Amino acid sequence: MVTAVDVLPQIEQQPANRKLPLFCDSHIRWMTMKLMAAAALLFCALCCFAAEPLRLTGYIEVPGPKGKRFDYLTIDPERHHLFATHLGAGQLYVVDLGKNQVLKTISDLPGIEGVEIATEATKVYTSDWFENKIGVIDLETLQLIKKIPTEAKPDGIAYAAPFHKIYVSDERAKAEAVVDVNKDEIVATLHFDSETGNVRYDPESKRALVNLQDKNLIAEIDPATDKETARYPVGECRGNHGMALDVEHRLAFLVCEDNNLLSVFDLRSHRPVQTLPIREGGDVVAYDPSLRRVYVACYSGFISAFQEESGRLRKLGDVAVEKKVHSLAVDPATHKVYAPEQEEHGRPSARIAVYEAVE
Repeated sequence: MVTAVDVLPQIEQQPANRKLPLFCDSHIRWMTMKLMAAAALLFCALCCFAAEPLRLTGYIEVPGPKGKRFDYLTIDPERHHLFATHLGAGQLYVVDLGKNQVLKTISDLPGIEGVEIATEATKVYTSDWFENKIGVIDLETLQLIKKIPTEAKPDGIAYAAPFHKIYVSDERAKAEAVVDVNKDEIVATLHFDSETGNVRYDPESKRALVNLQDKNLIAEIDPATDKETARYPVGECRGNHGMALDVEHRLAFLVCEDNNLLSVFDLRSHRPVQTLPIREGGDVVAYDPSLRRVYVACYSGFISAFQEESGRLRKLGDVAVEKKVHSLAVDPATHKVYAPEQEEHGRPSARIAVYEAVE
C-alpha cells in the first residue's frame, strides 16, 4: 500500500521546469481561439450596428388596399404635411407629420405616380398614369379641382417656381408637358427620341433637367422659352431614371436602373464625376441638404445610403427594408425618411415606414 508519506518525496523531487501534459497545451490553444473568434464576431456586430445609417422608429398606417403599389412622395415644409401616392389604389394620402396620421385621402386619381407642390399657387399636381391626366388639387381645401389631359404615362413632376410652370414627364410618349399653374393648361409639349425619366428644376441655373433614360442623357430645358438648350451624356450610367439635386454644391444624383449604379453628375462641368454601386432595383433617390445624405430606394429590399463629402459620395451602407420598397422622401427639418411598404414579410401591407437618421 502506498501512503501519502511515500508519495510526497516523489512530488518534491519533480523538476521545477517540468512541462504540462500535451493535452493541456491543446486545450489552452483551443480556448484561446474560441475567445478570439467570439471577440471578432462581437467587434463586427458592433461595427455593423454603429454603421447603420437609418433606424426604424415606427409606421404610419394608410387606409388604402393592402398589397398595392405605391409611388412618389413629397413634403410640404410649411404645413408639415407628407403627400404620398398610392398608385395601385388611385389615392393620394395627406399625412400630418406632427401626429404621423393620415389627415386626408384624396381619391379619383387612377394610377397616380408623381406629386408636386406649387406653393405660390396653393395647388398640388399629380401625374395619373391610368387615365393619362394631370390632377390639380387645392392645397387649402385638399379637394381635386381639375384634370388636364396629357399624352402617355405621366410620371415625374417638377415645379419651376419663378416661371409658374409644372413640368411633367410623359414617359411613354417620350415627351415633357409644361403646365401654366395660373391657367392650369398645358402651354407647351417637348418631344424627344427617348422615354423621359424624372425631371428636376435647378433654381441656380434656372433650367429644368430631364432624364432621357433610353439614351443615357440629360436634356436641359429653358423655362423662359420651353426650348431644349443642351444634352449631356451621363457616362457609364444606364437607364438614368431617378434624380435628386444638391443645388448648393452643384451636383445631381442619378439612379441608373439598368446597371444598378448611382451616378454623381457635376452641374458646373456637365459631366459625371463618380459612380457607386447600389442594390438591385434602384428607383427613387432623395437628398437631405442639412446632413448631406443621399438615399436610394431599391426594389430588392434595401435603402442604399451615402454621405456627401467635398463633392464626392462615401457609401454608408445598405439598410434592409421590406421588398418592393422603391420610393422615399426625406424631411429636411427632422431628417426622417419615409418609405411606403406594400408588403410585410411577404404578406400584403399598406403603410409608410418611418426612419430616423443615425449620425
